[in-house]
Amino acid sequence: MTKDYMLMYRRTKNLEVVGYSDSDFVGCVDSRKSTSGYIFIIVSGAVSWRSAKQILIATSTMEAEFVSCFEATSHGVWLKSFISSHRIMDSISRPLRIYSDNSAAAFMAKNNKSGSRSKHIDIKYLAIRERVEEGKVVIEHISTELMLADPLTKGMHKEF
Repeated sequence: MTKDYMLMYRRTKNLEVVGYSDSDFVGCVDSRKSTSGYIFIIVSGAVSWRSAKQILIATSTMEAEFVSCFEATSHGVWLKSFISSHRIMDSISRPLRIYSDNSAAAFMAKNNKSGSRSKHIDIKYLAIRERVEEGKVVIEHISTELMLADPLTKGMHKEF
């Protein structure tokens, strides 16, 4: 905390876990791996965030973004369960909401179809579809300008 920056939370009757998931594409010049970033917001305040290099080398922007969505969804499901188990609120009735600025990744998460360009994506990442079909997760497209996780996919400048 500083005088000018702080986390703020607002009281609400309807608790909802909202995540923002983003990725660069082959951003690491040495390994050619992409960087995933996600941030989770509850009652208008950040409660969890992560930035990490992906474990695989994505062959497309959509794949990098889809892998990032998978990572965010996995953490979000855990976060929602953690909050519910501690009885912070009676329950969280709304599904986990994840925003992605890649429309192809959002489409793939919602639709049970794989095209010729996406058949190579590892089966484990397709677990997102199952969570969407069960109503546990909602994946929505958001414009890049509104993507809160975007800074988590960028490298630090040399002066840091």
